[in-house]
Amino acid sequence: MGHLIGVDVGTSGTKAVLCDERGRVRAQVVAEYPCHAPRPGWSEQAPADWWRAVVGSVRKMLRDADIPGRDVGGIGLSGQMHGLVCLDGQGRVLRPAILWNDQRTARECEEITERAGGRGRLIRYVANPALTGFTAPKILWVRRHEPRVYARTRMMLLPKDYIRYRMTGEYATEVSDASGTLLLDVARRRWCQPLLSRLEIDPERLPRVYESPEVSGRVSREAARRLGVPAGTSVVGGGGDQAAGAVGNGIVRRGVVSATLGTSGVVFAHAESMETDPQGRVHTFCHAVPGKWHVMGVVLAAGGSFQWFRNVLAQDVVAEATRRGRDPYDLITRGAARVPAGCEGLMFLPYLTGERTPHADPYARACFIGLTPRSDRDHMARAVMEGATFAMKDCLEIIRGLGVRPREVRLAGGGARSKLWAQMQADVYACDCAITNSSVGPAYGAMLLAGVGTGVWKSVPEACAATIRVRRRVRKTREGVRAYRKWYRVYRSLYPALKDAFGEIGTLATEA
Repeated sequence: MGHLIGVDVGTSGTKAVLCDERGRVRAQVVAEYPCHAPRPGWSEQAPADWWRAVVGSVRKMLRDADIPGRDVGGIGLSGQMHGLVCLDGQGRVLRPAILWNDQRTARECEEITERAGGRGRLIRYVANPALTGFTAPKILWVRRHEPRVYARTRMMLLPKDYIRYRMTGEYATEVSDASGTLLLDVARRRWCQPLLSRLEIDPERLPRVYESPEVSGRVSREAARRLGVPAGTSVVGGGGDQAAGAVGNGIVRRGVVSATLGTSGVVFAHAESMETDPQGRVHTFCHAVPGKWHVMGVVLAAGGSFQWFRNVLAQDVVAEATRRGRDPYDLITRGAARVPAGCEGLMFLPYLTGERTPHADPYARACFIGLTPRSDRDHMARAVMEGATFAMKDCLEIIRGLGVRPREVRLAGGGARSKLWAQMQADVYACDCAITNSSVGPAYGAMLLAGVGTGVWKSVPEACAATIRVRRRVRKTREGVRAYRKWYRVYRSLYPALKDAFGEIGTLATEA
């Protein structure tokens, strides 16, 4: 069958991996691109940047591994969820893509809830409440504020599905990513016609929905020339970045949960049947495993808060790391490790871009609380790490309340690479954690889905069993669990105390 490619169209860049048919990584590439904020709370990207990154990444991997393009047997796609790409009748992009972390659609969320017949009925339709990050509110925003763009729109795609279109000429999506549009009947794994009717969205403007390992198209001649792979190469449905990342981490059976600290933070649990939170605090989506579901809590700026700290408050550390050929995060966490758990009372709320789980509040704001003359940059760095981890625990506690009892939490993202952060997570979650041999993330999961779709493995669980192993275990410690239990109680009290102030700040900032 030859080699397999997985592509993840992320927020900060595209990550691509080339593997042999035993799942061994032969090459991987990251290609970065900018994210634009034309107004406070807005987040956009140019889809053309994604395509350039994908083309360059695939070609570079083939060169680096010295593998001829004709030896590629399948491609899997993953990407940031919830984004909106509007195309005209000729497949041309009409405006910049509106991204998952964009917060402009509070009014449209209210409209969707009202048109659906209330929050409870909306959850019955699509298993989730209306949140500013989802795709459907973005569609209504474009219709209200950019009517000329909306009138010219003939197809609306998610980010990875735009790359599929450029590769194959096909308009297609798959169930895990489509679940995050707020337009999919998650129970029946198809577009929700009653809700589309209530929202007056033409279903002809939405792509065909596949299961994640299904072949959804084949590489066109033009794309083959650009990518350096054969025309006719199979492209499978793939998965939203969280579902694909879960596949790449082996979260395809009961009792194993993942905690991924990337730009966002995600706690992800496999579900054999559809489980929904009546309050809508966590998401219920279709899994990339056919016929299965997952429950997911999302922290909008988990690793993103640490990245902000690095870029804004530790520029001299970044410069020093560059001179020494070191990762700046290593130097920052080395300083943070000198500070005791709880940071001597300094706490951080990681709401840089609002929040999704459990508060669903676009007006929430990040803040340090508890600064004293003893507080230095090391204290602040550790407080950011702890605040993001407490926010992840918020997600995990809701999932536990739905009856999911994790035996093991598998760590991924930046929170798995740092020994300090990995131990912090085990103690905050009060659960033993594990780190697997799969460090590539969603791109690796997309590669496994391509292998299933092209016959290398018979099923997604079989693919995971054949390729994924636990590399390191992180045991919770009694003293760490005891300390963080006390600080977490304080953390939980802060958002309710500040909620009204956040709302007023957001209103005043908008007026200004």
